[in-house]
Amino acid sequence: MEKENYEIIWEQKILPELEKTISSISFTTHVSQIKPVDIKGNKIIFCTKSKLFADTITNQETSGIGGKIRDALLKCTDFITDFSVVIAKNREDYLAQLDEAEKEIIENQGSPVNPKFTFDSFVVGSSNEFIYAAAKAVAENPGDSYNPLFIHGGTGLGKTHILMAIANYLKLHSPRLNVLYATCEQFTNQLIESISKGKGSGAGTDFRKKYRNVDVLLIDDVQFLAKKQGIQTEFFHTFNELVMQNKQVVLTSDRPPKEIEVLEERLRTRFEGGLLADVQPPDIETRIAILKRKAEEKKCVVDMKVLTYIAEMNDCDIRSLIGKLTKVVFASKLHEKPITIDLVNEALKESASEKQEALQAEDIINCVCGFYKITKADMMSKKKNKEYAFPRQISMYLILEMMNLPKVTVANIFKRDHATVIYAGEKIAEQIKTDNKLAVEINDIRKKLLKQ
Repeated sequence: MEKENYEIIWEQKILPELEKTISSISFTTHVSQIKPVDIKGNKIIFCTKSKLFADTITNQETSGIGGKIRDALLKCTDFITDFSVVIAKNREDYLAQLDEAEKEIIENQGSPVNPKFTFDSFVVGSSNEFIYAAAKAVAENPGDSYNPLFIHGGTGLGKTHILMAIANYLKLHSPRLNVLYATCEQFTNQLIESISKGKGSGAGTDFRKKYRNVDVLLIDDVQFLAKKQGIQTEFFHTFNELVMQNKQVVLTSDRPPKEIEVLEERLRTRFEGGLLADVQPPDIETRIAILKRKAEEKKCVVDMKVLTYIAEMNDCDIRSLIGKLTKVVFASKLHEKPITIDLVNEALKESASEKQEALQAEDIINCVCGFYKITKADMMSKKKNKEYAFPRQISMYLILEMMNLPKVTVANIFKRDHATVIYAGEKIAEQIKTDNKLAVEINDIRKKLLKQ
């Protein structure tokens, strides 16, 4: 059984069952204080910081808490029949207490999958309904529906969420399948480590066993294969072997295969040989729905006008959007104030970093010029060639977005009229919604600016 399966089953099956059979006081006082950290044979291992909690749970007779937990295990699963409790702060602390051999076995499973990232918690809108449907089809029929499934889109749009949703669905509904989630960086680092240990160590064989003896392989951020010739060769053979055996492969990237630089043609054609699913920046309705869902998760009442106000602050990055809501909710609890538009403005007025506050229009212009390899003189000229006009429009858009300057001021900077700036801002904002390459480029420029 996959080592992370217990987390999903505990969260989605056993806990709801225990809530029906244990008093709310006992549930809050005892059950909520234990967390699953491992499974050995037919026994699930819980951790708790307190020896008192551990003794209370394990020393109960069949009619007590321990008995209720065993009953729930037997009712909800056919492979976990018992449990034990260890004293540890968290899974990392638990792992630190194990001997090296046991620890290596557990850590060899891949990256942990967040049990909260499920299909149910994924807010579906017009921008992402296609990848949701494709991912759900893959989860329901791995190896049969779309193989490989290649999901691409800008950062912060939910690619990792949907990848982990596939893993969580399979672990809950097909627990006997061997599902491995890993980042491309993890794949790369583990391959390099196996090479560094030498042929005689058996590390290379262990590496191939890990990645090729799976039923479903989920790799995040595959664009990092770019320019890594040796890594691409190993990934090609891993990919080929799995697909040839009808094992499911799902990949995510911030750009489509044809735009990944220095990617071997044989890999590119195989990536394109399955289903390419493009996730777009969410529209305003989806952004509001996401904020509403997150507010409910935080057990916080937020007026729809306030959610709309926050949603209009950001049009392309869900992660940033949720971060803003988190800061507003924190400010509300800290100052014991209701969440209003005034509180939003107060809480977020410092959310821009000092670097962003100090950002000058000239910095943005210079950064865009460098990115598109044109001179500042060409940028500011009257030339209408696309290679100059388009970066000029992007500069106007970024100045409006990042500095919140009046459009008249931006027009004066570029020595253009007010209407030109309005057109540029609206054109780029609209194009980002349908042009993933542009969305990625603008996000890269934004990151460069904030690192200066």
